[in-house]
Amino acid sequence: MGQLKSYMIIFALLASATLCFSHKTHSGFLYPQFYDHSCPRAQEIVNSVVAKAVFEEPRMAASLVRLLFHDCFVQGCDASLLLDNHGTIISEKLSKPNKNSVRGFEVLDEIKVRLEEACPLTVSCADIVALAARDSTVLAGGPYWEVPLGRRDSLRASLIGSNNNIPAPNLTFPQILGKFNAVGLDLIDLVALSGAHTIGNARCTSFKQRLYNQNKNRKPDLSLNQAYALELRTRCPPSGGDNNLFFLDISTPFKFDNSYYRNILAFNGLLNSDEVLLTQNHASMQLVKQYAENNELFFQHFANSMIKMGNISPLTGNQGEIRKVCRRVNHY
Repeated sequence: MGQLKSYMIIFALLASATLCFSHKTHSGFLYPQFYDHSCPRAQEIVNSVVAKAVFEEPRMAASLVRLLFHDCFVQGCDASLLLDNHGTIISEKLSKPNKNSVRGFEVLDEIKVRLEEACPLTVSCADIVALAARDSTVLAGGPYWEVPLGRRDSLRASLIGSNNNIPAPNLTFPQILGKFNAVGLDLIDLVALSGAHTIGNARCTSFKQRLYNQNKNRKPDLSLNQAYALELRTRCPPSGGDNNLFFLDISTPFKFDNSYYRNILAFNGLLNSDEVLLTQNHASMQLVKQYAENNELFFQHFANSMIKMGNISPLTGNQGEIRKVCRRVNHY
């Protein structure tokens, strides 16, 4: 009886461990070992291409992480963002949050070519996006997590969804949190995932409204360090220069760490959506302070939230398809 009880405990622990890395969807499970038999080198191939791209251009790490955000907030994590205009499909790349902004598609194209050579019509573009985001984070010095896999690719895009669902940098805290809540993410996810701004760039047009009193009824933005604002104005003029790039993290722009939160505490958060984490909600303010003091806690929460975001309404089972080319559906 004692031996049987021991076996039962071991079995329960193993089952629990499996569930920790499995995520139930509306039609199946996502789990890290999904391609272990059908394409055993899948993750190795993704990592090698991403590593090469980030080595050649460190900024690419942030771009690939951002692609997962902008994909998952529209129709779920289904690679709809990767579709180009074709037939009845109007690309999400043309939306206001994405136009002249999202990038890194050529890296995903190269990954897909390599995977099609190794395992034809097996690894989805949606899973490629999720793996590339994880690998980019790690290459920039951030946390590692097991990526649940098994997503399939959408047959359609949603320009309207892209324009409406992706949080804009000039929204209030309640508005941003509302966008997160709408896809099943909470306040902790919002503050932790905002930490992706520890790497990458933003265009002048994303924060220009913070630098100039362009409306006579609008008060100066006192949540922005005025010495920092003066520096920003040198390359972000009242008119023009909209596409000039600025580091989101002025302290360690290519290193994935918690300096982003320390910048916010010093009122050196570049975007309005960064500073409202400190100034418009007490719970988020406390998280900003905790992450600024504890890099390990930030890494833990960020990894958990990336897994959670990657589980937003994926297509599984017989839904969607496995695209041969990420930019178009197979029947074209």
